[in-house]
Amino acid sequence: EVQLVESGGGLVQAGGSLNLSCAASGFRFGVYGIGWFRQAPGKEREGVSCISNSDGSTWYADSVKGRFTISSDNAKNTMYLQMNSLKPEDTAYYYCVADTLPGAVLCTVPGGGPPAGYWGQGTQVTVSS
Repeated sequence: EVQLVESGGGLVQAGGSLNLSCAASGFRFGVYGIGWFRQAPGKEREGVSCISNSDGSTWYADSVKGRFTISSDNAKNTMYLQMNSLKPEDTAYYYCVADTLPGAVLCTVPGGGPPAGYWGQGTQVTVSS
């Protein structure tokens, strides 16, 4: 059974930091693209950051470049998103997703991400001003 379990969300003040984790099981983690999407109320789900576990290449949305860092530990089947200098506009529900697509492609699939990919249940991130 495929599982993606997110953790690390919460409430933080603007300028603060959070570190999201996504623990994966049930598929060949090391050959997949994996990443984070987010959805704010009333907005479409958007790609935030993705990584190709096969070669470590990464992709970031322009809105988070320089503030967020994605990493992946293939030995632990776990992906992380270190979020620094958080802004109120980062407030959203964050989802972990995995697919056979390379990271940069995964994060830019139109329509809010790959419908056939593996999705976690999500974790709420709230940034207060």
